[in-house]
Amino acid sequence: MHILLVLAHPLEDSFNAAVARTIRETLEANGHSVDLLDLYREGFDPRLGEAERRAYMSDGYGAEAVRGEVARLKAADGLILVFPQWWFSFPAILKGFFDRVFAPGVAFTHDPEGGRIRPALTRIRLFWAFTTTGSPWWVVQFYMGNPVRRILKRGIAAFCGRGLDFRSFNLDNMDRSTEEKRKAHLERVRRAVSAIR
Repeated sequence: MHILLVLAHPLEDSFNAAVARTIRETLEANGHSVDLLDLYREGFDPRLGEAERRAYMSDGYGAEAVRGEVARLKAADGLILVFPQWWFSFPAILKGFFDRVFAPGVAFTHDPEGGRIRPALTRIRLFWAFTTTGSPWWVVQFYMGNPVRRILKRGIAAFCGRGLDFRSFNLDNMDRSTEEKRKAHLERVRRAVSAIR
């Protein structure tokens, strides 16, 4: 399987970067190919510009400004995201990646009369997310209703793909985590990714 691995964290020595490394190493050791798209290191611009927005829902819309990222997404059999949850949401750079790359004609097609949108990422069979939160699990799950997981599963994955293997993994309470807890989480990541066939 060819996996597009998207990392969205500004620090190269972050725990999220360690998660991405673990995922890449495990996948490659098991014979998969991995395309690491490190949004910060590659200087991805998350801003949807005026011209892009004006043309977004028109027949003439094109994703020329993000042609490289679109090609990488379309070449993938699976998509794995690694990012921290900030304010119970995506980092701005990852939200911009969705806004600009998961566009009409790329991730979905739409009925110009206002009908349903149809998934266009039909090649992708796997959509996983590995995240971290500073808050305890009960705040994310019960108080906030796990908004990131809900948006990824019910919004992006459901509207852009068909029959996807969707999963999300989170290390909560990251701000107070111990070295032992982080090592255990990396082992959990390794075990989960080793099951990908």
